[in-house]
Amino acid sequence: MSTEDVYQEYADFVFKYLLTLTNNDYQSAEEMTQETFYQAIKSIENFHDNGKAKFSTWLCSIAKNVWLQELNREKKRHQLAESLSDEKALYYDLEEDYFRNEDKIHFFKQTHQLSEKKREVIYLRLLGDLSFKEIGSILGESENWARVTFYRAKQLIRKGDKAGES
Repeated sequence: MSTEDVYQEYADFVFKYLLTLTNNDYQSAEEMTQETFYQAIKSIENFHDNGKAKFSTWLCSIAKNVWLQELNREKKRHQLAESLSDEKALYYDLEEDYFRNEDKIHFFKQTHQLSEKKREVIYLRLLGDLSFKEIGSILGESENWARVTFYRAKQLIRKGDKAGES
C-alpha cells in the first residue's frame, strides 16, 4: 500500500478524530491531520502489524500526541503572553509611580512656599481629609474662612505651576 493510498484511506477518519479533540476547530484539525501523517511516515517502521493494534489505532495515537503537543505549545504561548503582559503592567506601574511621586514632590514644594495658615489648611483638607467645618474648628476660624483660605491656597499653587511653565 502506497503512502498516498494510506492517506486516502485514513485521512478522513483521523481528521474526524482530531475534530472531536479540538472541539470542532476545522482549521486546527486539518493542520494536525497533516502533521499526523507526516509523523506517521517518519516512523512507519515502528508500526508492527502483529494483529494486536490496527493501523487506524496507531494513527490515532500519533494524532493524539500531535494534539497534546499543540495544547502544550498553546499553553506556553499563553503563559508567555501573560508574562509579557504582566511585565508591561509592572513597567507601566513603575513609570506611573515615578510620575506620581514627581507630582507629589512638586506639590509639596509649591505648598511649602505658602504661608503657614494656608499650608496647614491644604494639609488638613487633602491629607487629613477633613471638612471645612472641621478645619475651621481646629484652627479657631469659621467654616467659610477655611473654604476661602483653601481656595486661595489652590490658586497660589496653580499660579506657581504656571510660573514654572514659562
